[in-house]
Amino acid sequence: MKGYKKMKVDDLDPSTPLMSQFQQKNGPVTLINTIMVPRELMSEFLATFQEDASFMKASPGFISAQLHRGTADSQLLVNIAVWESTEALFAAFSNPAFQAKASQYPDGIVAYPHVFEKIAVDGVCVA
Repeated sequence: MKGYKKMKVDDLDPSTPLMSQFQQKNGPVTLINTIMVPRELMSEFLATFQEDASFMKASPGFISAQLHRGTADSQLLVNIAVWESTEALFAAFSNPAFQAKASQYPDGIVAYPHVFEKIAVDGVCVA
């Protein structure tokens, strides 16, 4: 993907690339980004994440974000960010200022971003 010079960004579901998801007019949406970060790069990753997440947090349409790390010294992180719409998420993602920040991630990191919507499951989940 354009903008990510060092971090590899790949599609979690190859049948539905991230850019095609941005074409949908949905909202609210949740971006779930699963990220593989080598242990020796964790501190550098977190410092860069703080910068680009701060940019996203200040962007129109941003609702919330939470970063999770796998237990037992896992190398996996999951960023869960809620947005008012795919349009707002795409506007922030494609902003040159965000792309510049995102290009600062170190080599060796792989991210798998995917956009989701809530669905209802009778008696269990509400949409």
